[in-house]
Amino acid sequence: MNIALLTAAGVGSRMHQDIPKQFMNVENKPIIIYTLEAFQNHPSIDAIIVVTLPNWIDVLQAYARQFNITKLKWIVAGGETGQESIHNGLVKLQEECHEEDVVMIHDGNRCLVSSDIISDSLAVFKTHGSAVAAIPCVEAVFRSKDNGASSIISIPREQLYRTQTPHTYTLKKLLWAHEQAELQNIVNTAATCTLMQQLGETIYFSKGSEENLKITTVDDIMIFKALLHTKKDEWIK
Repeated sequence: MNIALLTAAGVGSRMHQDIPKQFMNVENKPIIIYTLEAFQNHPSIDAIIVVTLPNWIDVLQAYARQFNITKLKWIVAGGETGQESIHNGLVKLQEECHEEDVVMIHDGNRCLVSSDIISDSLAVFKTHGSAVAAIPCVEAVFRSKDNGASSIISIPREQLYRTQTPHTYTLKKLLWAHEQAELQNIVNTAATCTLMQQLGETIYFSKGSEENLKITTVDDIMIFKALLHTKKDEWIK
């Protein structure tokens, strides 16, 4: 079984709004519903679990009924950190699923994840046993030792990749990683790929996209709204 685990337990402090960003409405639809629909509509996804804020569980259940998100099987409360929230979701899946089931962890506020990204994540997972969506870095990058005031160290951009989500692993592998994190006192690794790297695991990249943006600020909302109404011209390959 292929399961999407959506993280939606952040309070959205950088958005400076009255409600968490994942529940903000864009064109009469909550952001989290756009994300849920992407996985609802993908034929290879069998079930969805969402980790969210405790006080918003009932709201999310109501939205799921309203927008006919039939694959949403479980909603659990998040933790104090992103790592804890993911762990809470995994513990629930451990109770309900098989350890060899495939779990695709995805940011609930990356609502433009495409069918191609989901499919490629599953394809890379099938080949390598894991997959992390990523895109190459196209900007010149410098390392600063004085909080961004200056730099004399340039990093070749050809060696750099920006990771996104989804991150796809077996449930067994994810449970192992979180057990090791507890044993080794690894905390606050909200990105599963970072946790895996710290545990010595190789990261295998799957397809990402600039459109697969993470909505964090008001500017991101504006970009998201623009992308909703943008279609690729026919002449573009």
